[in-house]
Amino acid sequence: MATPATNSRRRPSGVSYEDIVRAVRAGDIKPVYYLMGDEAYYIDRVADFIVDTLLPPEERDYNLLTCFGPDTDIDTLMTAARRYPMGGRWLVIVVKEAQHLRQIERLDRYLRQPQPSTVLVMCHKNGTLDRRLKVSALIASTGVLFESKRLYDSQLPAFVRDYLKRRRVAADPGAAELVADFVGSDLNRLASELDKVLLALPQGERTLTIELVERHIGQSKNFTVFELLDALGEKNVAKVNQIAKYFDNNPKDNPIQKVLPALFRYFANLMLAHYAPAKTEAALAAWLDQSEWQVRKNVLPALSRYSGVKVMHILSELRRTDARSKGVDNPFTPGGELLRELLFFILH
Repeated sequence: MATPATNSRRRPSGVSYEDIVRAVRAGDIKPVYYLMGDEAYYIDRVADFIVDTLLPPEERDYNLLTCFGPDTDIDTLMTAARRYPMGGRWLVIVVKEAQHLRQIERLDRYLRQPQPSTVLVMCHKNGTLDRRLKVSALIASTGVLFESKRLYDSQLPAFVRDYLKRRRVAADPGAAELVADFVGSDLNRLASELDKVLLALPQGERTLTIELVERHIGQSKNFTVFELLDALGEKNVAKVNQIAKYFDNNPKDNPIQKVLPALFRYFANLMLAHYAPAKTEAALAAWLDQSEWQVRKNVLPALSRYSGVKVMHILSELRRTDARSKGVDNPFTPGGELLRELLFFILH
């Protein structure tokens, strides 16, 4: 495991979701939108936005064509794209699972002279188009080549606040961070959980509180890795053991390979905090590139309970456990037992 970079933010590269929305609203419609990447949320949002903007509901039966990459060949797709719309301005073709479309490089025959009234929306999830292909450069020059990257954990609270802002709802300090902690980085699930808690807002109330988050999101599921981190930060031995037992009983949802990276990030940040020039909330937040709320909740309590030397030993033990979980010097010990051994080492 490599130590995470803590003082860098993900820089947007290329066209953004907001760029596409602004352009489409302004009537700047491209013949092709190739939507790709590891974060499905924005791929789905862009595709839905284009359809909703260009096609009234009454036109979608005959001017919207949805096909799937594994079941579509490139010649059939190009033939369909050359059709004219029926009784409307646009024909929109949405290709789902575009990563499975065979001979994608042959799409350049169509893109050199696209049908002006057709909009191709290609949805390629869990990967990207090979940028070495000539068709990749042609898509970027004639249309939009959009990559949807996963957000860093530190960016999730801002996503939550923006999502709430668009619905004219404010968030109490710490509420957005708590939602991100409870749900994690799956933006589709994050949006779904936010919609659920917004429905629970009392009439006339337009502020998301920590109490609402804990009641409607925190209690909607069993233990998470974030609750394990909280319990470790407090050195709550009983709760750590309770969570470890739950993880052991639910290995598909909580495999050790999922838990170890979260533990490593937590203690790597704690080690960095020990080296911070100042230990105030504001200074640590700037040093670790976290919010003051995260520092107050996760860092300061653990700083007083784990010495720098202990954290160094924990990081070493995490690397050893990671290797053992992959079979190195460990032919028999299952993941649940490895995790319990590691947690005992951390706590004692």
